[in-house]
Amino acid sequence: MFLGLFISWWYGPGWRKALVSLKPRLYLLSENLSVKLLLSTLFAPWRRIVTYPGAGLNEKFKAFIDNFFSRFVGFIIRVLVLLMYLVASFVTIIFTGLEIIIWPLLPFIGVLFLVIGII
Repeated sequence: MFLGLFISWWYGPGWRKALVSLKPRLYLLSENLSVKLLLSTLFAPWRRIVTYPGAGLNEKFKAFIDNFFSRFVGFIIRVLVLLMYLVASFVTIIFTGLEIIIWPLLPFIGVLFLVIGII
């Protein structure tokens, strides 16, 4: 009885759930790495470090260089995190595809390991 229920779930709703699990996984990854926020603040200064210019030309030039450097560092860090998101998304897609392919074989692999362990 239990085995029949398990098999009907495994090759029915269980496999369908494995098929549709990619979209929530990618959404969760996107939310955890704050992709929308990173894209909207791509050129923002790093950690809001801003130097305000003084009265003299030398102080204005120094503030410009400081602010440019802060924005450059912010851009580089955000681009690296976005690249990390792309790599993680690619890995998630690959592993979900492997899961879908291997899903029907997993019950037999468990039985195979039991048989190999007994022999």
